[in-house]
Amino acid sequence: MPIGRVNAAKFIKRDLPEPHETVFGGEEAHKLFNASHADLCCPPSGYSISWDDWYAYADQFPLTWKADWFLEPGGEPKPIPAYLTGEARERAERAGLHAAWIRREAHRRGLG
Repeated sequence: MPIGRVNAAKFIKRDLPEPHETVFGGEEAHKLFNASHADLCCPPSGYSISWDDWYAYADQFPLTWKADWFLEPGGEPKPIPAYLTGEARERAERAGLHAAWIRREAHRRGLG
């Protein structure tokens, strides 16, 4: 009998315990990271997965995980690709700075 696939996303808790979720930026921070992640994954030349699908993918993770997507191993923001311009570039810059702050603050609070 074949075993069906299980979507692991439903087992990941998106929100951190209060007050951490609010302190780290709450829903606005989720939106910033989701949109920036989608921008990074969908270059202007096109991609087979839509921007909306990348946004929805990113939306299922906690803020501390999302922050790590924008950081180098040492905790500094990753360089922004040249293909991001205008509003997408500004959003990525904000996401990188906010991610670095979240990582420092999460470490100080003993969160993963």
